[in-house]
Amino acid sequence: MPVIQRIKKASTRKGKKALLALEPKLIEEAKQCFLIQGRQTSEITKGIMKDLYTLKKPNVVMFQRKNDLSPFEDPTLLEKFSRAKNAPLFVFISHSKKRPHNVVLGRTFDFTLLDMIELGVDNFRRLEDFKIDKISTLIKPCLVFNGSAWEQSEDLIRLKSLLVDMFQWEKAKVIRLQGLEHVLSFTATQDSKIFLRSYRSVLKKSGEVTPRVELEEIGPSMDLTLRRTKLASEDLMTQACRKPRELRKVTKKNISRDVFGAKHGRIHMGKQEVGKLQTRKMKGLKKTPEEKKRLRMEKKKAARAMTLQEIST
Repeated sequence: MPVIQRIKKASTRKGKKALLALEPKLIEEAKQCFLIQGRQTSEITKGIMKDLYTLKKPNVVMFQRKNDLSPFEDPTLLEKFSRAKNAPLFVFISHSKKRPHNVVLGRTFDFTLLDMIELGVDNFRRLEDFKIDKISTLIKPCLVFNGSAWEQSEDLIRLKSLLVDMFQWEKAKVIRLQGLEHVLSFTATQDSKIFLRSYRSVLKKSGEVTPRVELEEIGPSMDLTLRRTKLASEDLMTQACRKPRELRKVTKKNISRDVFGAKHGRIHMGKQEVGKLQTRKMKGLKKTPEEKKRLRMEKKKAARAMTLQEIST
C-alpha cells in the first residue's frame, strides 16, 4: 500500500509563524550557523569554537554537549540539526591522534548535505591573547582573499565560496568608511595552506580628505591545512545557486545610453495614412452648402448606378 504523507499544518499563531520562516524567500536573511563538537575535543578546538561564536553572533547556535558522529561517514545527524535550527551552515570540531585539532566547515541545501571541507589547525591564537581593543558587535566583516591559489584548485574555489557564506551578512546597499571596521584576511599558498588573520581597521589623520588606514591584529589567528573534502556535484551546485525568476535582470530592448549617461529609446511605428489623419477643425475649412449638396448628389448617383448594375446581372 502506498504511504500517505501528512502535510504539516499549524494550528496556532506561533506555529504558523514558524512554518512561514522555513519557507523559501526571494531575498534570504543572514544564514544561521550551528557549532557542534565530536566525541573528543582539545583546548585548541574549543577555543576556535568560542571565537567563531563571538564572530558570528547573533546568527549562530552553539551546542554544549558532545556528539558521537563522523560527518564524512554519516552526515544524517548534521542534517537533522540543520532542519531543527533552520541553519544551513555548520562547524564541527574534533580531536584525535590521526587528525589532531580538526575543524570541519560545511553547508546544506534544502537540509541535505551540500559541501563539507576538513581543515587542520596550527599556531592558533585566541581573541583573549591579543590585549587590544576589539571591534563592536554586529559589525559586518570585510573579507580579503590573498593569493592566486584560490582560483587554481577546485577544493580552494569551494572553500572560498564556503567562507564567504560563513561570514557574510545581509547585502549592504551603501557602505560608509567607518563601517569597514573588521577585516578578515585569508591567504592561500600553493601547498594548500590557508592563513587566517583578523584585523581592526584604524582611521588616522593624513592631511588629506581620505584618512590613512592602519590594521591592528585582534585575533583569532590560525594556520589551516586542507585535509579531506566532500563536494557537491556540478548539477546540484547549479541547482543550489539558481536565482529566482523574479530577481533575474530583465534586459529592455531598444534602450541605450550615450557617453553622457542620457537614455535613448527607439520606437517602431506602422505605416501612416496621412489622408485619414484628424486635423484641427477650423471655421474657414468648413464645406459650403453648395459643396455639401454636390457631394450628396454624387453619392445618390453612385448608389443608383450600383442598383442598376445588380439588376442587369
